[in-house]
Amino acid sequence: MQPTPEPASASAVTPSPRLPGGDREIESLAEFDELAAHGSLAGCRVQAIDLTERTAALRDCDAAGAVFLGCAMEQAAVDAVRAAGALVFPPVPGLPFNPYRGHLYTPDELFAGLSDGGYAATPDARAYAWFQETKANGDVFSSMLRAIHDDSVSDALDELLVSARVVGVMGGHAMARGTEEYEGAARLGRTLARSGFTVATGGGPGAMEAANLGAYASVFRDEMLDEALELLAKAPSFSPSVTEWARAAFAVRERWPSGGASVGIPTWFYGHEPPNAFATHLAKYFANATREDGLLARSNAGIVFLPGAAGTVQEIFDAATPNYYESRGEPRPMILVNRTHWTTDLPAWSLLQSLARGRSMESRIALVDKVEEAPAALASCSSD
Repeated sequence: MQPTPEPASASAVTPSPRLPGGDREIESLAEFDELAAHGSLAGCRVQAIDLTERTAALRDCDAAGAVFLGCAMEQAAVDAVRAAGALVFPPVPGLPFNPYRGHLYTPDELFAGLSDGGYAATPDARAYAWFQETKANGDVFSSMLRAIHDDSVSDALDELLVSARVVGVMGGHAMARGTEEYEGAARLGRTLARSGFTVATGGGPGAMEAANLGAYASVFRDEMLDEALELLAKAPSFSPSVTEWARAAFAVRERWPSGGASVGIPTWFYGHEPPNAFATHLAKYFANATREDGLLARSNAGIVFLPGAAGTVQEIFDAATPNYYESRGEPRPMILVNRTHWTTDLPAWSLLQSLARGRSMESRIALVDKVEEAPAALASCSSD
């Protein structure tokens, strides 16, 4: 019997043909076929692709130093690529999510089954149930799977946002549909999207949903948003029924398909907060700390803070800290909306001013009364 070859180290692998831009990650069958046609997958990372129909190609390709992450393959293909020096991390059966996923989630994916079985039947709800079960039992394998999943999501998010000018919109989940505040947040999202920014939110209900809705509406005539707001007001909150709240959103999307793009970055840590259906790309995490830092760090063109409670206050100072120390380079604009809220109800503004005084971030913070003033304030703080 011949000994099984040792996996080739990544540094010893001769680079194989690359996808456009030199990408080594293969995340679709089309990308796999493009490289396999050259006869080499050496050094590539193949993520979460069903390769059960590609056994012949896998046998014929140079797979030295390749890594297969969660790819379904016939055993003959697994044996062939391992013998060639590849590492194979097989799919994990029984999970309601794919830890090796190569792309962000879509609302259709997370809410699959909503129309027939209600929210409890969706992958989103089932992933949360799995999280609740495993986070308490101390199982190292489950915690490893969560970490791998979240790292895969971060990788996909970075790939999506290359060269994007991202404005974060933060605010509370309790903001109800049908209110002036919700309408204002939606109009803000629309204005930002039409100004060429990528709108990013925490991906949940309330102010977050409103801003993603506005970005979704940005490609339609102005009247579309008015009509959508009226339809959504019939299901004002995700409580008591996530199912009815989500169905109202999908009814709007069905009436106006192919809306403008935006990003939502929610978390399963807050199980009572479902993701919203208007963020076209959803980077959903298990670890809330990773999610929070990732959202703020990627808001490279500034952040607008709408009225919120403890979570929004935390986000203000999570954003202020790298601005204070300039650890991410030049300070980024921070716009707080609603003077009464941020000076009387939750007086975060005075502390933020004190932190900024005499530092370069001082010209990058602003407090405005109305949400309609936020875009101009953002522009002003960006140009100083």
